Amino acid sequence: MIKYDSIIGPFAHNGSSSTRIMYLVILTLLPACVFAGFQFGRNSMALLAVCCLTCIISECLCLLAMNKKPSACFDGSAILTGLLLAMSLPPSFPLSLAIFGSMFAIILGKQSYGGLGQNVFNPAMLARVMLLICFPVQMTQWAVPTPIDLSNNLVTVPDAWLNFDGMTAATALSTERTLPVMLTEQFFGQHSGSLGETSALLILCGGGYLIWRRIIHWAIPVTFMLGLTIPALVSHLINAEVYLSPWIHLTSGAAMLGAFYIATDLVTSPTSIRGQLIYGLGCGLLVWLIRVFGSYPEGVAFAVLIMNAVSPLIDYYLRPKVFGTARVTEK
Repeated sequence: MIKYDSIIGPFAHNGSSSTRIMYLVILTLLPACVFAGFQFGRNSMALLAVCCLTCIISECLCLLAMNKKPSACFDGSAILTGLLLAMSLPPSFPLSLAIFGSMFAIILGKQSYGGLGQNVFNPAMLARVMLLICFPVQMTQWAVPTPIDLSNNLVTVPDAWLNFDGMTAATALSTERTLPVMLTEQFFGQHSGSLGETSALLILCGGGYLIWRRIIHWAIPVTFMLGLTIPALVSHLINAEVYLSPWIHLTSGAAMLGAFYIATDLVTSPTSIRGQLIYGLGCGLLVWLIRVFGSYPEGVAFAVLIMNAVSPLIDYYLRPKVFGTARVTEK
């Protein structure tokens, strides 16, 4: 009889860890964060710093209260939560409310479920929905971009860039504008919106890099965009005066951020490829439905949270078979 330790198996390890993955995702988000600071001024940079710092402190306090190592707050998950929350907020959002939202995301959205890997809902989107419901006025005050002027070999900083308050304007989802201007402004980020809505190009590049490095799978981003594009295209062809074009739906709001960075959360999304295809398609379709028929102009956070709740059910029915087992059906 051969004796062996059942715990030790022929497992392969590719060298990745949760900490390494978190910081790699953060690294790909930095270009979009820098561009947001360039576009909207010092309050946007303060917003990013405050959200990340509050998330780290909140997680450290929770770990101490649960008699766990406080050093785990630097595993990158808290920083990523704060970064995603900040990128979903308006540039002129009050810092005090940002602190409250960051604490809510970590304490109630993550640690109350047991910490990293145990949460059912995306903590950043849970906090964003809470802030939107509780503080709708502050969450819908969109600032006009006031970038630094680098022309004529001079660096000209506008007065609005240095202020914490800016001139408000409507976003592409709540106003009608000429299409040729919209195409360039939406893709390159020269429009009003939250910090994560500024540059679809930079977010697309960061998400593409994550797919190339196999940190995320292509299934969720592609089906997310298909679920949003197909109904938007059909409705736009039926009545272009009422329904926005698919391009505006893809490049405005948090569609790109949601497709590559929020819906692809490894904890709250399905594990199987078939499940991810259904999950991403459902997210995109819900975003379009909420934008068109709902009372909110943006629906990414609501759509992701709804599909987060459905994710365990998708995994239950579509999880792959375990190697070495067979399903036996008896009547």
